[in-house]
Amino acid sequence: MKQFLPILSWLPNYKKSDLSGDLFAGLTVGVMLIPQGMAYALIAGLPPVYGLYASVVPQIIYAIFGTSRQLSVAPVAMDSLLVATGVSVMAMEGSEAYITYAIMLAFFMGTAQFLLGVIRMGFITNLLAKPVISGFTSAAALIIGLNQLKYFLGVELEKSNQVHRIIGSAIGQIDETHLLTLLLGIAGIILIKGAKKINKKIPGALVAVVIGILIVAAFGLEAEGVSIVKEVPSGLPSLIIPDFSIETIQKLLPLSLTIAVVAFMEAFSVAKAIEAKRRDYKVIPNQELIALGASNIVGSLFQSYPVTGGFSRSAVNHQAGANTPLASIISAVLVALTLLFLTPLFYNLPHAILASIIMVAVSGLIDIGYVRTLWKTNKVEFGLLLATFIVTLQFSMVPGIVTGIILSILILLFKAANPHMAVLGRVKGIEEYRNVKRFNELETWPELLVLRVDAPFAFVNIQTIKDKVMNEVQKRNGELKYVVLDAASVAYIDATGVIGLRELIESLEEKNITMLFAEVIGPVRDAFYKNELIKKGEKHAFFLTTNDAVNYCLSGKFEDGRAHLVSQTNA
Repeated sequence: MKQFLPILSWLPNYKKSDLSGDLFAGLTVGVMLIPQGMAYALIAGLPPVYGLYASVVPQIIYAIFGTSRQLSVAPVAMDSLLVATGVSVMAMEGSEAYITYAIMLAFFMGTAQFLLGVIRMGFITNLLAKPVISGFTSAAALIIGLNQLKYFLGVELEKSNQVHRIIGSAIGQIDETHLLTLLLGIAGIILIKGAKKINKKIPGALVAVVIGILIVAAFGLEAEGVSIVKEVPSGLPSLIIPDFSIETIQKLLPLSLTIAVVAFMEAFSVAKAIEAKRRDYKVIPNQELIALGASNIVGSLFQSYPVTGGFSRSAVNHQAGANTPLASIISAVLVALTLLFLTPLFYNLPHAILASIIMVAVSGLIDIGYVRTLWKTNKVEFGLLLATFIVTLQFSMVPGIVTGIILSILILLFKAANPHMAVLGRVKGIEEYRNVKRFNELETWPELLVLRVDAPFAFVNIQTIKDKVMNEVQKRNGELKYVVLDAASVAYIDATGVIGLRELIESLEEKNITMLFAEVIGPVRDAFYKNELIKKGEKHAFFLTTNDAVNYCLSGKFEDGRAHLVSQTNA
């Protein structure tokens, strides 16, 4: 039960000493989440109140099922834009159908995550390489930030997930910029950034919201053309029954699967980063899928759109002293109290302030330092990051991340298809063997070729391995009698590898060359015997060490009475 309900592992053992940290962290994140949730709802194309709805129930559900004790599960910028990108092609932004689709998307996304967790698919965290994530998030940050220009400049701009269209639209209407709105937006950024420099614990976003509301109310800026939030519905979100029609499922299923994976990747990376600092608990991938899935499923029943773990909130939660998920429950209670009693206070909140909150938040997603590091250390990975970045900017977020995944798999396959192989020589005076291209004065022999293969024998590379072996054989001008293969790095051999290796052995035999194997692990030896690559009666096929095989080739017997590895099917 503790594995499925992690709350049972911390709540019964809760210490009074943890309460002060949880209380302070919960209030801090709750205060931060109120303006942030409203801002992210705007990104998703939803009324601001839906950001508050999505900040109540999901946090409580995650506190019950989640394994991270500091992860804050609520709306985030990236998923909000994915919602807007996907749902905007199904319904008009702001319409009843649009809101319904966004909420249903949370339900299907949560169902996908929950099922992935149940069937133990947490390993999907390995599908996205760091360069792909970095390129994707950097481009997403630009798209999100530029989409806020309409609120920042006070003009009607085309909402798009393609940067060139947003910039083109902004340039075309730059002369219509509303000066008061622009000044409010700039002031919001200065306030948020300034608060962080003074003290990271100061809720800069809330400070900007309060000052923005006061300025608009005091000077009547709505009458001057400043766009404001106006009425925010009060009260807790009501229970709704999902629409399970075939048409809805067909429309939302592809998008829900995409967001499910992206959201899990984002939350898991944040949770693991905090876990590395705390080291008093363990984040379990499959349980995290179940927890996020349950948060989205139950949250959707109470009008929540897709949520996941946010980096900035979780970092604040950790820094503010959160010790257990009780901090998230306190945050949810604070947002609920705001919905019940404080929503009228947000009437004069300018959209420009919400836009400034978003711009500051997403600016932290662009990691220039990592880009520089890749440029210096790995040009291929840098190219992968750049390709993901460009495709995301040009064609939107889903094609960008899919491109990144495909390219990373192709790079992996290319590397697998071209495995590292080395011709070895013996270090004089000892029994160690090294790459002749890297070390000088190694001992080699004209009648003997020693090779090391640093990859499994698989369909993707067996032809390359055969070609490289035969190329080395041809360089010996007919003097060669033995080929010794150091197979310590060969983890497995598949069916195509078996066929290819048999062809290689036969090709060498036609040239009167014997192939021997050293340091072969048990499962690979088993495959050799089962596929009759080595005859059961053959005594001189496998050797414990490369040096044993070399000594046998040079003298026809073992030195110092060392025994060869006899054929044992189950060894």
